[in-house]
Formats: sequence, structure tokens, C-alpha cells
Amino acid sequence: MSKKPNILVAVAKFSVRLAGKYMQPFSCNKSRHTYTQPQLMTCLILRAYLKTTYRGIIDILEASDQLRDAIGLTTLPNYSTLKYFADRSGTLEVVDAMLAEVAKQFITADEQVAIDSTGLETTSASSYFQTRSGRRQKKYVKLSVGVLCGSMIPAGLVVGWGPCNDKSDALALLVKTGSVVKPTAVFADAGYDAEWVHRFCRDVWETKSFIPPAVHRADGQVNGKYRSQMTPRRLKRNHYTRRWIVESFMSAVKRTTGSTLQARTTTSLLREAAIRVLAYAIRR
Repeated sequence: MSKKPNILVAVAKFSVRLAGKYMQPFSCNKSRHTYTQPQLMTCLILRAYLKTTYRGIIDILEASDQLRDAIGLTTLPNYSTLKYFADRSGTLEVVDAMLAEVAKQFITADEQVAIDSTGLETTSASSYFQTRSGRRQKKYVKLSVGVLCGSMIPAGLVVGWGPCNDKSDALALLVKTGSVVKPTAVFADAGYDAEWVHRFCRDVWETKSFIPPAVHRADGQVNGKYRSQMTPRRLKRNHYTRRWIVESFMSAVKRTTGSTLQARTTTSLLREAAIRVLAYAIRR
């Protein structure tokens, strides 16, 4: 009877191999060469997956011979080394490249994409406490994601600050997603309702787009060539309910990696949010 492989060991091995495609072993020739950049990236991915701190992931690695062997670590980095590595300017670009590599393994001939956004908390204080104390949340980290409907794997990711209109991140999200996959259909909720979003999908991608219109006129009329075509009957006929796949993805990311970020600085918060999405994609 074959033994089922440990999921953490499998995630660690895959992460090291994947990161090695997009990162040089060492940042410079004069570095100490104690551990490689792919190994440090893998530590960050495990940290996100295990919902722990920089100190916490070092403690876990210290206690697990299997994980250290899977990553190839003979010497553990200091927790501050992970923090400085996460804050480097090129981290988000590497995350994008790794996400794209994972997504390309699941793209089908008739692939469809659903896009949406969600927020991640920047404080562990509960909403009840904030309400009772008279505090109001001013901002949160906003994740905008394009998800493959066939496999629920993210193909494009944009991180920023909310609250803000979904359309403000729509172009960047569509461009990133389009660099990975050319879908046959795009599904989005009314937060992305705009004629230019339809035109981008249909004229640039030559792809069908299905977004319920947000009615702003007093007479209930909907302007625009494509917006006016988004009737409830047309949306239903074209399987608009597949948009809920991205909702399921957002829920799964929060259940797996948590909905509250551990970092405190602006730079660290954005990078941690992106790495959480990558960690979940690798786990799937």
C-alpha cells in the first residue's frame, strides 16, 4: 500500500522547482550563498499557506527535517532575512510569473474566465471591536483576480488598496489575465459594468463578455452597444452563473490562508496578499 505524500512537503518541492525557473540562485556573486532565492521564496509560500509569521515559519522548519530536506536547506535563514526578501521590489513580478506558469498547466481549449475582487483585513481587531470602540476601517488590501472557470486556478492578479471602484483595477487585471489565456468568455459582476470593459474583451481579445448592467438612468434605460445587450435572459442563456466560480475561489483562499494579513508595512501587506494567492494556487 503506497503512502500518501505529505501535502506540505509536496508544496515545498514544487515551489522550489517553480521559483527556480524565474529567479537566479543568488542575488549577487558576493552573497554568502547560504541559501538560494528560490528557497527563500518557498519559505514565504509556506508561511502564507500555514497562516503564520516570519518567526513562526522558521520555528516550523526547525522542527521538521522533512520540510528542510524538501527545500534543500542545510542552514535556516533568520526571520528578518525573509522579511527583507519579501519586501524586495521584484517580488510581485516573480509571483505573477509563477502564477502564470501554474495556470498554463490547466488551460483548456474552451477556457472561460471569471473576474472579481475581495478585501483582506490589515488588522486582527474584530469588526465588533472596531464598532464598539468607535473606530472605522479606512482601508484594506484589495485583491482582484481572474480565475479559470474550468479549474478554479488564478490566471491574473492585481493587488492594491480599497475601498475603490472595481473598474479602477479592471484594465490591469484584464491585461495580466490576457497574457496567460485567451478565454472564450469573460464573466464579471455589475461592479465591472462599463462599455469600455466590453469593448476591451470583444475588440482586443475577440472574446464574449457577460456583465449585468448597473442602471443609472431614471427611466431604466441602459446605454452602450454591448451593455444594452446584457439582458437577464441573455446572461442566463450564456451560463452567467459560472461567475460564482471566482466567488468560490475567493472564499477558498480565505479559508486556506486566512482573511487577515500578518504584515504591518504597506509594501509587506501587498506582497503577502499576492503570495497567499500563489500559495493557494500551488496547493490546488
